[in-house]
Amino acid sequence: MTRGRQSAATIGVVVYGGVEPIDIGGTVGVVSMASRILPAITSVTIAASAGAVMLAGGLTIIADEGFATAPPCDVFIVTGGPGWREQVKDEAMLAFLRGIAPERLASVCTGALILAAAGVLDGRTITTRRHAVGAEAQAPVTLIGTMASGATPVEAAIVEDRGIVTGGGVSLAIDATLHLIGRLYGEAARDEVAQIIEYDRAFAANRAALGHHIG
Repeated sequence: MTRGRQSAATIGVVVYGGVEPIDIGGTVGVVSMASRILPAITSVTIAASAGAVMLAGGLTIIADEGFATAPPCDVFIVTGGPGWREQVKDEAMLAFLRGIAPERLASVCTGALILAAAGVLDGRTITTRRHAVGAEAQAPVTLIGTMASGATPVEAAIVEDRGIVTGGGVSLAIDATLHLIGRLYGEAARDEVAQIIEYDRAFAANRAALGHHIG
């Protein structure tokens, strides 16, 4: 059952060194615009420690909270970027994610590889970025199949399997965040947010071209 438009919801955005800035725009930025019509929705950025986090390309943001002080959130979105390679080996990150109820976990782009390393995607249908970039030997959607035991990787805009949401690559962070807003506030509110960010046509086109797998 979805909540009313005045009901509070907090979306935690999990960040680390080397996140792509577009994933911040596709999560925090979308929530910021959503608050124009859903005044009680907020986001909080969460890193290993509160404070400065350098993103890919050199942009620095200030994480609101550390793992130890992260507030309860309705959903925690793990962002993507080249820094994922370090995060899949980071025990603090993996322990933090394992401590969250699966139905409150989500990822965008290569953030799914971090969820896979935490073991929370085992046996699920999942997605991530479809294409290799630069010197990558494998596309992330292929690689993730070797990291999540028994998982079924698919090329899709959004996949939801037993509560965990994984989003496709890069700009599809917007689609995944819209989907989560729809889960919290209903499809009408989701579609209104898509319209005010002038993404309604792209959202519909991505669903038509790539599909949404909701199970």
